[in-house]
Amino acid sequence: DEDVIVINKHAGIVVHPGAGNPTGTLVNAVLAKYPEIAKIGDPFRPGVEHRLDAGTTGLMMMARTQRAYESLVEALSRRVVTRRYLALVWGHMSAVTGVIDAPLGRDQRDPTKMAVLAGGKVARTTYEVRQAFNVPVDCSLIECGLETGRTHQIRVHMKFLNHPVVCDSLYNTGKPAPAGFTRLALHAKSIEFNLPTGKAGNLKSEVIKVESPLPKEFKDLEKINN
Repeated sequence: DEDVIVINKHAGIVVHPGAGNPTGTLVNAVLAKYPEIAKIGDPFRPGVEHRLDAGTTGLMMMARTQRAYESLVEALSRRVVTRRYLALVWGHMSAVTGVIDAPLGRDQRDPTKMAVLAGGKVARTTYEVRQAFNVPVDCSLIECGLETGRTHQIRVHMKFLNHPVVCDSLYNTGKPAPAGFTRLALHAKSIEFNLPTGKAGNLKSEVIKVESPLPKEFKDLEKINN
């Protein structure tokens, strides 16, 4: 709408320009369609309030107006944006539901990674097993909720439980992937947030909820296990 865009991101797309990725990013594409976003928020990542890793598919929101940007940034900081993810992880979980409460910080041995650290920032992830698979390998489809939004949060928390995300080349090297999976098996399936609407001085809060369909790789895995 006039205030916000929700994008269903494909795998392999970097969100904003950076070292080694000056063009071909999601921000470049959005700017071509909505040039007014150039003046919203951070000039190096205009309109962006939160990001998805390049390999992750699914939903991401961007602001088209400054009021929307400020509203969404505040909502994220107050943790009132509901984001749900699907992840395919290795092995079968010992508990069908759980909460991972483990602080995260930069890995002291590798600054490109995050790690569970005693002195890290608070990080909480909830999870629920949706389906356990045996073919072609033992793995589980889980739905995760973010109570905080740390870098690589789901990926690091699942590795911490010894159930790393399938095809995670950063945190789970050396394991072959189930047939059909060639990218990080993480999908942002839904997002729900409040956005002020209406003219200044008469703003009303509208609840926006968007859902993304299950990617093909996940559907194919479900088919061969049913």
